[in-house]
Amino acid sequence: MSTPSTRWIPSARAVPDRIDRGIALAVGAALISGLAIYVNASAVKALPDAAVFTTLKNAVAAALLLGLVVASGAAGDVRRIERRQWPAVLAVGVIGGSIPFILFFTGLAQASAPSAAFIQKTLFIWVALLAVPFLGERLGLATLAGLALLIVGQALVLPPNGITWGLGETLILIATAFWAVETVLVRRLLATVPSSVMGALRMGIGLLVLVGYLAVSGRLGSIAALDGSQWAWVLVTGGILAGYVATWFAALERAPASVVTSVLVLGAVVTGALTAATKGTAPSPTVVAGYLLILLAAAAIVTVSRRAARGVAERAHPARLDDAHTA
Repeated sequence: MSTPSTRWIPSARAVPDRIDRGIALAVGAALISGLAIYVNASAVKALPDAAVFTTLKNAVAAALLLGLVVASGAAGDVRRIERRQWPAVLAVGVIGGSIPFILFFTGLAQASAPSAAFIQKTLFIWVALLAVPFLGERLGLATLAGLALLIVGQALVLPPNGITWGLGETLILIATAFWAVETVLVRRLLATVPSSVMGALRMGIGLLVLVGYLAVSGRLGSIAALDGSQWAWVLVTGGILAGYVATWFAALERAPASVVTSVLVLGAVVTGALTAATKGTAPSPTVVAGYLLILLAAAAIVTVSRRAARGVAERAHPARLDDAHTA
């Protein structure tokens, strides 16, 4: 029997190394998400219509992502997508890159702000529930405890006090459900489709739907009335969105969906820190406790995921992995 060679060590480390990179990218996506929420809060007020703002912002992001695909020479990967995969790719653009944005902003105009924020921030729960049957991900007791801590932390940061349920809340919940389904579809597609191509297709297909919506609703004409400062907001937020989609999809390509969406909750801490720094007032002790719980929960989920990946590598290549650490 031949002795394991060091040339096999990379394959022994492939699973944990890949997930480590995915987690690092998820942290990056969370940082960008936290910045995006903070900036978008001001940008959406500067433009006269939320649907117009969303469409233009997505157009900038789509252009940047498509340009990146072409510049990197990855355009040929689009032609290699199998015919049977295209319905899922189109679904990602529709239920991820367009319809939920319309539903969310329409609902936001009718729902109370605390209700809207709390509902949208439950995305990680729905993704975790869908990831078990559709992606084969496992949620052990430690992971479930981490998810529970995330829920408690969210409730402390965004307390759902006096929640009332109406059409606005329903639309926001449907939008959140769409984004959860999209996450599962994307995770499956990324097994064969590069994340850069998938992100560009998501935003490009979604943009076509959004432009169609503006045309049907008679809002396209309002674009010509935008001034220079409003276009500046569009360009800035579109650039941030492109960075977010690129890092988010790259993270999903490498790490479990339940882990990536759990780490994304860290964006709330980033937004809170930026808001506090701008206003010059510290958050309440309750909110700080919520932030700490979110950090603790995300760290616990990441630790469990990394240990699981290490276990997979050890079962697949026990001797090779040990040799890698004793060499």
